Amino acid sequence: MEQLQKAMLLVDYPSGASDEFEVQFNPTEFSLEKAAQIAEINIPGLDSPLLQFVRGQNEKLTVELFCDTTEQGMGDGAVSVTTVSDRVYSLIKIEPSGHAPPICTFIWSPNFPGADLLAGAGNQRRNSFQCVVESIRQKFTLFAPDGTPLRATLTLTLREYKTLDDQLWQLNLSSPDRSHSYVTQRGDRLSSVSWQYYRKTSAWRDIATNNTIEDPRRLGAGVFLRIPKIS
Repeated sequence: MEQLQKAMLLVDYPSGASDEFEVQFNPTEFSLEKAAQIAEINIPGLDSPLLQFVRGQNEKLTVELFCDTTEQGMGDGAVSVTTVSDRVYSLIKIEPSGHAPPICTFIWSPNFPGADLLAGAGNQRRNSFQCVVESIRQKFTLFAPDGTPLRATLTLTLREYKTLDDQLWQLNLSSPDRSHSYVTQRGDRLSSVSWQYYRKTSAWRDIATNNTIEDPRRLGAGVFLRIPKIS
């Protein structure tokens, strides 16, 4: 019988130390929430306001982890479930050298949600969730006769964490007021390259002129293009 792949939490501390541990039992579900901040621009006389993207917001992952130590006995000398749950609880505690909780990564499978984003998303595909623990709720539901907790459910809210360098690399933002370079791929057309950089297809003529392309319909793969800025 094939062994189940366990979900894991990787922990990176500002001091340079790291830790990793498998969750005791795989979660039965988890949820992801992502939003964008959109502003309304009101223009008199229009039927509805124009929408302007302002910025993205941090994604949140919410998951419940089940912890249990009853297999090691429930009588005198029972093992406390805190030997398992406190490892997770420590992730929201301030790490002395960094003056903040550590950076974590939730990993389960290479087929993590976001691994199959459309090509238009650039470098933003992922197979894990880098985060900080925003909140944790511990619910203890079973105790030994002496009061030792033996079973607990931990509800974690993990907030997405990305450095500035991470975001600039992932977004790979293009701007029409700057020149760029591009190497064509199989199936490319100048109109699609124009849309990628200028958000309009009609600028393909500028690209063709700048690169001395006489027949834009015969655009092979591996052609180096200079993408001019639009003044």
